[in-house]
Amino acid sequence: MARIEYIRHRLERWARWCAQQDSGGLGYPSQTAFARLGAASGGYRESVIPINAIEAQETDQAVQALRPSQPHLHLVLVYTYAQGLPRHLVAKKMGRAESTVSQNLADADHAVDRWLQDKAAARERVMADFRATAAAAKKSFPT
Repeated sequence: MARIEYIRHRLERWARWCAQQDSGGLGYPSQTAFARLGAASGGYRESVIPINAIEAQETDQAVQALRPSQPHLHLVLVYTYAQGLPRHLVAKKMGRAESTVSQNLADADHAVDRWLQDKAAARERVMADFRATAAAAKKSFPT
């Protein structure tokens, strides 16, 4: 089973969000834009990619939802993304082959994607119920 590219990118953004949470950051850059422009020459400049906290929290919920039913997938995501371990160390920590870790990452992508789709479907059902209730209320109170 192949990895899902947009889920992989989403997990990478989740990893940056986790790192900010661990460092006590509030999601704000450590320097002003002006200070970054004037950085010393020869220094390493990293582009700042904004992190959508709502998306990151939703991704975190999806990852945490794996813990009770598929703890091995939860662990492989935490080790790979939240802790930033390379694949060979994840394999060593979990006592598995690197190929198994690769397969676990693909399986985790699909599990996270399913969770996100289920959440979106539930959200849509709630909105449809709300629209139906609003339409019924509007009919019962003619203007």
